[in-house]
Amino acid sequence: MNAIVLLSGGLDSATALAMAAAEGRACHALSFDYGQRHAIELIAARRVAKALGAYSYRVVDLNLRGIGGSALTGNMPVPKGRTESEIAEGVPATYVPARNTLFLAYALALAEVTDTDEIVIGVNVLDSSGYPDCRPEFLAAMQKVAELGTAVGSLGRAPVIRAPLLSMTKAEIIRTGMALGVDYSLTHSCYDPAPSGAACRACDACLLRRRGFKAAGVPDPTWYI
Repeated sequence: MNAIVLLSGGLDSATALAMAAAEGRACHALSFDYGQRHAIELIAARRVAKALGAYSYRVVDLNLRGIGGSALTGNMPVPKGRTESEIAEGVPATYVPARNTLFLAYALALAEVTDTDEIVIGVNVLDSSGYPDCRPEFLAAMQKVAELGTAVGSLGRAPVIRAPLLSMTKAEIIRTGMALGVDYSLTHSCYDPAPSGAACRACDACLLRRRGFKAAGVPDPTWYI
């Protein structure tokens, strides 16, 4: 069975790839260069794909800077030092408009030409930092798109969109990945890294990552400022 795995280079998508590979799937890893300020994550994604034995790896150019509306694709500051309650409330400035909708649409297109049964996305509703496109309702809607808007869907063979991390805590994700041999030192999560590539340790992604490793009782291998 084939699977397309959306791979950002972060710890969630790396774990999702490891889980799909452990289930015996031939994994086609798919990343996006969408004009993100933390484009260093693409270097991490390539490392992760190689380390976890992805069947193929490709990067799609999708410049979202022309649309803007996000701290990740524009000049507005990345929020730093937010509390857990602040992270959990509202939609943050780091939300990229319709990003997962676009990513899944491209994955559906690739699924049609690679005869792929499944699309794996590492979204997580518990640690999603308020992103609306990480909710189960969104995934269910995109499954309908797969069934109604593709040629394979019209034949009753739409790929299944699967989010294996959806209801897991960050600590559970890390423990799962460790059990599957994921080397988290290869991954990158920071939204606002230094020019050297070191993580800022204060953005939402860094805070969630740091708390996750602490809760999991696992040393955090991240290179922080």
